[in-house]
Amino acid sequence: MSSHSIAETKDRLSELIGRAEKGEEVVITRHGHPVARISAIEPKPRRITKEDVEWLRKHRVRGKIPKEDAGTFVSRMRDEEWPG
Repeated sequence: MSSHSIAETKDRLSELIGRAEKGEEVVITRHGHPVARISAIEPKPRRITKEDVEWLRKHRVRGKIPKEDAGTFVSRMRDEEWPG
């Protein structure tokens, strides 16, 4: 955790936000007393849609083992049109 005055925060806002994004808590002070905090916001989880389920249903493998290795399979999935 680091502590910075309001004046210092104004001058270094981008840097302090970058540090907060990396997990550091930044406290802003006025006359030496803490008054605010900058911290990262947790990303909102993506909801699974009907289109996602349909895509999975269309691309699932039943009863057969793919001939490609897992890395190639994941790369192919990433490069195909992915809903969402």
